[in-house]
Amino acid sequence: MNKLILLLALSISNLFSADGATLFQKCSPCHGIKAEKSLENKYEAIASWDAIKIEKAIRGYKDGSRKDKGMGALMRGKVANLSDADIKTISAYIAELK
Repeated sequence: MNKLILLLALSISNLFSADGATLFQKCSPCHGIKAEKSLENKYEAIASWDAIKIEKAIRGYKDGSRKDKGMGALMRGKVANLSDADIKTISAYIAELK
Protein backbone atom coordinates (compact mmCIF):
# COMPACT_ATOMS: atom_id res chain seq x y z
CA MET A 1 0.00 0.00 0.00
CA ASN A 2 2.81 2.42 0.89
CA LYS A 3 4.51 1.73 -2.45
CA LEU A 4 1.27 2.49 -4.27
CA ILE A 5 0.89 5.80 -2.44
CA LEU A 6 4.50 6.71 -3.24
CA LEU A 7 4.02 5.86 -6.92
CA LEU A 8 0.85 7.93 -7.06
CA ALA A 9 2.56 10.87 -5.37
CA LEU A 10 5.47 10.72 -7.83
CA SER A 11 3.09 10.49 -10.77
CA ILE A 12 1.11 13.48 -9.57
CA SER A 13 4.25 15.55 -8.99
CA ASN A 14 5.39 14.73 -12.52
CA LEU A 15 2.08 16.04 -13.88
CA PHE A 16 2.72 19.38 -12.23
CA SER A 17 6.43 19.69 -12.93
CA ALA A 18 7.46 22.34 -15.42
CA ASP A 19 8.88 21.57 -18.82
CA GLY A 20 12.36 22.66 -19.85
CA ALA A 21 11.19 25.67 -21.85
CA THR A 22 9.21 27.00 -18.91
CA LEU A 23 12.09 26.46 -16.50
CA PHE A 24 14.53 28.14 -18.88
CA GLN A 25 12.44 31.33 -19.15
CA LYS A 26 14.08 32.81 -16.05
CA CYS A 27 17.53 32.00 -17.51
CA SER A 28 17.05 33.45 -20.98
CA PRO A 29 17.43 37.15 -20.08
CA CYS A 30 21.11 36.50 -19.29
CA HIS A 31 21.83 33.34 -21.30
CA GLY A 32 19.76 34.14 -24.41
CA ILE A 33 16.75 32.45 -25.98
CA LYS A 34 18.96 29.64 -27.32
CA ALA A 35 21.53 29.78 -24.48
CA GLU A 36 23.85 31.50 -26.96
CA LYS A 37 24.81 34.58 -24.93
CA SER A 38 27.97 35.21 -22.99
CA LEU A 39 28.55 38.27 -20.84
CA GLU A 40 31.84 40.16 -20.99
CA ASN A 41 33.86 37.02 -20.29
CA LYS A 42 31.95 36.49 -17.03
CA TYR A 43 30.55 33.26 -18.39
CA GLU A 44 30.66 31.38 -21.64
CA ALA A 45 27.64 30.58 -23.75
CA ILE A 46 26.17 27.32 -22.46
CA ALA A 47 24.57 26.36 -25.77
CA SER A 48 27.48 24.08 -26.64
CA TRP A 49 27.43 22.21 -23.31
CA ASP A 50 26.02 18.71 -22.98
CA ALA A 51 23.30 17.89 -20.44
CA ILE A 52 25.73 16.29 -17.99
CA LYS A 53 27.95 19.38 -17.86
CA ILE A 54 24.93 21.66 -17.45
CA GLU A 55 23.48 19.51 -14.69
CA LYS A 56 26.82 19.41 -12.87
CA ALA A 57 27.12 23.20 -13.08
CA ILE A 58 23.58 23.79 -11.82
CA ARG A 59 24.07 21.38 -8.93
CA GLY A 60 27.35 23.08 -8.07
CA TYR A 61 25.69 26.48 -8.00
CA LYS A 62 22.82 25.11 -5.94
CA ASP A 63 25.05 23.53 -3.28
CA GLY A 64 27.43 26.51 -3.28
CA SER A 65 30.49 24.61 -4.48
CA ARG A 66 30.62 26.39 -7.87
CA LYS A 67 31.58 30.03 -7.78
CA ASP A 68 32.66 30.34 -11.40
CA LYS A 69 33.96 33.82 -12.29
CA GLY A 70 32.14 35.51 -9.44
CA MET A 71 28.72 34.30 -10.55
CA GLY A 72 28.20 31.82 -7.70
CA ALA A 73 25.98 33.92 -5.45
CA LEU A 74 23.83 35.16 -8.31
CA MET A 75 23.41 31.71 -9.82
CA ARG A 76 22.81 30.07 -6.45
CA GLY A 77 19.83 32.35 -5.94
CA LYS A 78 18.52 31.55 -9.42
CA VAL A 79 18.69 27.76 -9.01
CA ALA A 80 17.93 27.43 -5.29
CA ASN A 81 14.33 26.33 -5.82
CA LEU A 82 14.98 23.81 -8.59
CA SER A 83 14.20 20.21 -7.66
CA ASP A 84 16.34 17.32 -8.85
CA ALA A 85 13.76 16.63 -11.56
CA ASP A 86 13.79 20.29 -12.60
CA ILE A 87 17.59 20.25 -12.88
CA LYS A 88 17.50 17.19 -15.13
CA THR A 89 14.70 18.68 -17.23
CA ILE A 90 16.33 22.07 -17.74
CA SER A 91 19.73 20.50 -18.43
CA ALA A 92 18.26 18.28 -21.15
CA TYR A 93 16.35 21.22 -22.63
CA ILE A 94 19.42 23.49 -22.82
CA ALA A 95 21.50 20.71 -24.37
CA GLU A 96 18.88 20.31 -27.12
CA LEU A 97 18.88 24.02 -28.04
CA LYS A 98 21.91 23.63 -30.34
